[in-house]
Amino acid sequence: MADQLEATTTSPESMPRMIAFMSSVLERVSEFNDLNRRFHPTQRLSVFHSLTTPTISIHSYLQRIFKYADCSPSCFIVAYVYLDRFTQMQPLLPIDSFNVHRLLITSVLVSAKFMDDIYYNNAFYARVGGISTQEMNLLEVDFLFGLGFQMNVTPATYYTYCSYLQREMLLQSPLQFADSPVDLARRLKLHCSFDEDESTHQKQLAV
Repeated sequence: MADQLEATTTSPESMPRMIAFMSSVLERVSEFNDLNRRFHPTQRLSVFHSLTTPTISIHSYLQRIFKYADCSPSCFIVAYVYLDRFTQMQPLLPIDSFNVHRLLITSVLVSAKFMDDIYYNNAFYARVGGISTQEMNLLEVDFLFGLGFQMNVTPATYYTYCSYLQREMLLQSPLQFADSPVDLARRLKLHCSFDEDESTHQKQLAV
């Protein structure tokens, strides 16, 4: 049953829909936290924040990572777990439109290193993410410390997140939600406090 669930959630056929769904969740959470920031001035800036919001959409950015990173599909589930874990451990750094892109590329990088036997180096991920290798290295270190180096994801945790994603993908259109961002994020365990060329992408993500 567990193997069937994983195959359904991370199969090549379902991955584009899962990418679209995860992107939509992150977009709504980011929008909520952008508005919420006015009422919570204690939220602090971090190395993940850009000076301006990147022009590339979260969906396009995640599609780009999926296309070029060539990591196993399960890495995206684990990256999702890491993002949730990070927001719980760093409540003053909620996901918003200024940091979501860097958090995404970093979470996938860390996930690939933890999950896959073969993976691209930081310089490659930096090119995919439209940032410098030096910045990619800094983001990785800061993300690991933000997680308290809690990298292990048990099978039970993994399949719990798979089941959340699978259930929501079956129940709802990935781009249209009746729920509020807060309710959606809570149900998906993501806390609210919680083909373009290289030059174009570099400009889109530039700060």
